Amino acid sequence: MTEVYVSMTMEILHNGHLRILKEAKRHGRVTVGLLTDQALENKKALPLLSFEQRREILESLDCVDEVVAQDAWEFDDVLDKYQPKVFVHGDKWDGPLQGLRDRVVQKLNSYGGTFVELPYSHEFDNASIAPQMTAALASPYARQKAFRRLMQSHRLVRILEAHSPLAALIGENLQVERNGKTLQFDGFWSSSLTDSTEMGLPDIEALDISRRLQNIDEIFEVTTKPLVMDADTGGKAEHFELRVRTMERMGIAAAIIEDKTGLKKNSLLGTDVPQTQASIEEFSDKIRAGIEGQKYNGMMIIARLESLILGQGVDDALMRADAYVRAGAGAVMIHSKEKEPDEVFSFTDQFRASHPDIPIVVVPSSYNTVHDYELQAHGVKVIIYANHMLRASYKAMDMVARSILINGRTAEIEDDIISIKQILKLIPGTA
Repeated sequence: MTEVYVSMTMEILHNGHLRILKEAKRHGRVTVGLLTDQALENKKALPLLSFEQRREILESLDCVDEVVAQDAWEFDDVLDKYQPKVFVHGDKWDGPLQGLRDRVVQKLNSYGGTFVELPYSHEFDNASIAPQMTAALASPYARQKAFRRLMQSHRLVRILEAHSPLAALIGENLQVERNGKTLQFDGFWSSSLTDSTEMGLPDIEALDISRRLQNIDEIFEVTTKPLVMDADTGGKAEHFELRVRTMERMGIAAAIIEDKTGLKKNSLLGTDVPQTQASIEEFSDKIRAGIEGQKYNGMMIIARLESLILGQGVDDALMRADAYVRAGAGAVMIHSKEKEPDEVFSFTDQFRASHPDIPIVVVPSSYNTVHDYELQAHGVKVIIYANHMLRASYKAMDMVARSILINGRTAEIEDDIISIKQILKLIPGTA
């Protein structure tokens, strides 16, 4: 039997943790069950520190004798495995922990274990440390590191299009429960389509890059999560090398560039409009230029494959993906305009077999009936919901404006729009 068992995430070590560990030490030899990234999946945001970094910190403490990996959020399995004489925990059991306390007590009673419950350290709850944590997480390096942590984890990464700071705030704060899991968006997508449309311009790289970067900077002012930028074709390799320095310095986590050349047209137009794919050598040089242009390689370069869009087939996409990975691409994005995911799955299954550690990114705008867990089962790491926030806002604004003209007043649409009081509460400092 283990003498004393303490379960922790330890996103940041503070004296609330130390109080629990010191109390645990009074009862005997302390084993800390440190929650792994797998255990935290769909329960909490991924800690900025890796499991190994968090373990190293805990192992340096005199009040900790051993640190073990806890791969499950619930305590049933660890109590069965270690059967601690004493289980120590704080008295806060809300959120994802709700309902677990009674199961812990029941399990301990079944073999004669003791439950020690300590008052939660409210001076270090989320509300009190939020300003400091927000400042830390909002730094450029922290955003980039958070994205790389996500890409190295086992979890599915969900990225939401944000064409404005308000859209980004929705993605930043939204959480839902699905099948006992807490789900949230992991970051934002800066889309050239939605940025251009918001400015009333065609999606042909007509919107100046400085205006797009300004929009991203405004999003960064009010959020903390990573952002992936749709960098279109990247332009000329020499220009892309210069642009990535600014992107990296701003804290953009990744830039996705597509292997097309000439005047850029939206991919969902496919072969209905003239579109030309770059040669493998030309695009590989552009990837290398994006990597070499960075100061500390904080930003990931992701290669977007247009082979399926342009009717070149899965084999061409696989050949190009191999070459782009050799050139240094940190991930590949496979794009398709088909309503069924068959060709995407053909690519992902074959690519995953030959490149088990290279993340795959998809944008399922056309094959939108496929669930996220189905994509994950085929090796997809990142799903980008690429334009839905802008499309939703347009439809809502059109409906409201139309109703005002038809009815000559706003009473008919008040139940379908956010109230003034909600607006005042939404933005800190307004009320």
